[in-house]
Amino acid sequence: MSTPTSAEYPAGGARSGAHPDAAQPGGSQPMAGSPPVGGPGPSDAELAEMSRAELVTLGGEMDGVRVVYTEHPAEPGSRMERRAERQVALAFTAAGLSGVAFMVLFPAWPWRQDYDGGAGFDLASLFTPLLGLTLGLALAFVGIGVVLWAKKLMPYEVVVQDRHEGASPEIERQTTAATLLSGLDDTGIGRHSLVRRSLLFAGGALGLLALFPIVGGFVKKPGDKLFATPWQTGMRLLGVNGVPVRPEDMRAGSLQTVFPPVEGGNRSPDGVTMLIRLLPTQAEGYRSRAGQEDYRWNDFVAFSKICTHAGCPVSLYEQETALILCPCHQSQFDATDGAKPIFGPATRSLPQLAINLDADGYFVAKGDYNEPIGPAFWERSS
Repeated sequence: MSTPTSAEYPAGGARSGAHPDAAQPGGSQPMAGSPPVGGPGPSDAELAEMSRAELVTLGGEMDGVRVVYTEHPAEPGSRMERRAERQVALAFTAAGLSGVAFMVLFPAWPWRQDYDGGAGFDLASLFTPLLGLTLGLALAFVGIGVVLWAKKLMPYEVVVQDRHEGASPEIERQTTAATLLSGLDDTGIGRHSLVRRSLLFAGGALGLLALFPIVGGFVKKPGDKLFATPWQTGMRLLGVNGVPVRPEDMRAGSLQTVFPPVEGGNRSPDGVTMLIRLLPTQAEGYRSRAGQEDYRWNDFVAFSKICTHAGCPVSLYEQETALILCPCHQSQFDATDGAKPIFGPATRSLPQLAINLDADGYFVAKGDYNEPIGPAFWERSS
């Protein structure tokens, strides 16, 4: 059947008897911006017999839509179209392969860095860069594929439409649905099987990639490694130069970063500790946490340098107030009150390392930290 024209079904024509007051003097006038009132229109049976193209045309005419310009980048079935299809499929396939590479690297690549200070290149140092590279490539290739698809396979149209408000009648809902399905056909997803398969592959890989860090975290559980650090009873506190620290090496109100005397200790991610010498007045008013009254030595205290909020290094110390500051999110800890957090997002005190002096007058640890250092995790109880 022929497509109905706008003259047969005017976009703004009033249906007989639909709005008796619309054109009568003294009657209520249609509100500005209200949807056009349909004309006699086709019956439900006629609508069911119309093709999708006819419904699209009818819906456009009823809604005041005009297609000003249409251009296909390539003729269907031409060599140019097949070449464009291969380019799009190649981009989506590359995205899928990059996602698969991410999921292979996450559990298989060595991730725990070797801090023994030995010679040779540490493959673990490439773990995070490789994850970032493969994830970035996956997202980039998806974007490239979508852009190529839109530019080389989908038709380009310039359409003008008069917008209106309000609910639409059944005829407009059917024609709108037909328009949406026609737009889906215009993408060529049903006709270009190579693009469809490569897009499904890329989408599936990216979907799994989003879940993989969570699943991978269960595969590579750290066990009890988060509950212990390299510190042991009798270990001397070494400065950044590797020399043991004595009380006379620090003046009142100063801070020094110290490390355990183990191989690679100066790069230990969980053993790094702050040794602080409080001012005399601050030491007099020092308040210990319950059960840690003997953790300090005179006016010296030692706390973990790893923030309990997000694991940043709390490397700033204010001498006059004895406040330890984390520069990442501005958490503040009171060194005279067992490093209790007094400001910022951190909610737990910095773990304290019990210290003493050995027979030669050097600071030594009285044992390991009595609680896990750094941010909270599922298995910790406090």
